[in-house]
Amino acid sequence: MRIIIATIKSSNIRNAIEFKKRNKQNIDTFIITNKNELTYERVKEINPRYIFFPHWSWIISPEIFKEFTCIVFHMTDLPFGRGGSPLQNLIERGIKNTRISAIRVDEGIDTGDVYLKKNLNLNETAEEIFIRASKIIFEEMIPEIIEKQPIPQKQIGEAVVFKRRTPDQSKIKPDFTLEKIYDYIRMLDAEGYPRAFIRFGKYRLEFSRASLKTGRIIADVEIREEGEEIEQNIGYSSSPR
Repeated sequence: MRIIIATIKSSNIRNAIEFKKRNKQNIDTFIITNKNELTYERVKEINPRYIFFPHWSWIISPEIFKEFTCIVFHMTDLPFGRGGSPLQNLIERGIKNTRISAIRVDEGIDTGDVYLKKNLNLNETAEEIFIRASKIIFEEMIPEIIEKQPIPQKQIGEAVVFKRRTPDQSKIKPDFTLEKIYDYIRMLDAEGYPRAFIRFGKYRLEFSRASLKTGRIIADVEIREEGEEIEQNIGYSSSPR
């Protein structure tokens, strides 16, 4: 069997490489980490049984998903939580546990038929959650889809759509409780995400590695002048956009 794994997060790339090594005897795995490499011509040449997208921040061409089976992994129990910034929207709503939904790509945003779902706990930082999710995707979900080749089923239930967050929504507000401040810091503490911040005069204070104690938060802080922006990937979703 031939498959393509298209992903950009470093933890997913590492796991994709390990998956390829583990399964080299019976699965021919092609790993794509650059959007310019995911062309119709390249995919046609490989002719994969599946194309898996553990984390991908770009639009998948209809030319590709209409001819080939493309599967994305979305961090909500679909149809609840369609749309952008799933992890941040879940934590902001106080949700402690979710499910990773493996769905077939179609014309809609997270509207595709579901292959399977797996439970995911939302404790700790965003980076730790992403690493945990990656492990589930590569060690449980992708192998199960390849082995069992399930027929995807229509999503059931009322759709709830999340809005894609913007970097300015990372700002910590004066009326936040300690618990909400902690959640803001941890839900944005991941590779490529704009950190939770406050403004103090001409300075911007960005927080990471937070620990919630009784009546206080201990965290790392980076202080820099406002306007010295660090380029960030704000494609807050594991689904194609």
